[in-house]
Parts: sequence; structure tokens; C-alpha cells
Amino acid sequence: MTARRVVALVGWGAAAVVVATWLALVEVFWLPLRVNGVLVPVSVLAAVVGNVLIVGTAHRLSRSRVVAVLPALAWLAVAIAASMRRPEGDLVLVGGGAIGIVNLGFLLLGVVAAAFAVGRALAAPRPPKQPEAQSAASR
Repeated sequence: MTARRVVALVGWGAAAVVVATWLALVEVFWLPLRVNGVLVPVSVLAAVVGNVLIVGTAHRLSRSRVVAVLPALAWLAVAIAASMRRPEGDLVLVGGGAIGIVNLGFLLLGVVAAAFAVGRALAAPRPPKQPEAQSAASR
């Protein structure tokens, strides 16, 4: 692996983690979204679509399975952190009533979508490796 490839992988990995973390934070804070008093579970849809798209895009652009797993792990870390009570007593993902059902759906479907996307990335066939002489000649 060349130094250029390592730098590219680190860059793609950092970009994937930043985008996934940002999306997870937005989704978590959209969970209690209400329109005219009606709970709108837009975060559940955003979690499913976002996790599938970010993992797939990271894999396609970086051609690395490790980079493809990073956005799913970042999303999971934010979701778990949001479900834990802070020292001040704040809790973002609550467990009661209609909002509790939406929160549970967010966690369940978001994790399933991330696992599905990671499974697709890990099961994808590896591109054939170029011999070192060919890759040096193509530069």
C-alpha cells in the first residue's frame, strides 16, 4: 500500500465519520419533532436511508471495507450516547409514551440498516489487485 493510498483512506475515513456523526446528531434531535401536535418520525426514515447511503458511499468512494464500517460505528456511538443519562440528569432518548416508541424504532431500524449496509460492503467482491509493475507504470 502506497503512502498516497494511506492518506486517501485516512481522508475518506475522517470524512465518513464526520458526516455520519453529524447526521446522527441531527436525527437524534429531530426525534421529538411535532407538527401541529402530531409526532413526526422523520428521524427513523433519516436513520435508515442515511446509514445505508453513507456506508455504501464510503465503500464505493474509498474502496475500503474498513472505511465502510466507520460511519456505522460513528452513528451507533452517537445513538448510544444519546440514550445515556448525563450527570445533569438530561436524557435525549426517553422511553415512555409515543416518543418512546419512535425512539425505539429509531434505534432498532437505524442499527438494522447500518448492519445491512455494512454486510453488503463486507460481502462485496474485492477489486482485483494491480501488480506493482503496472501500478508504477500507470503513474
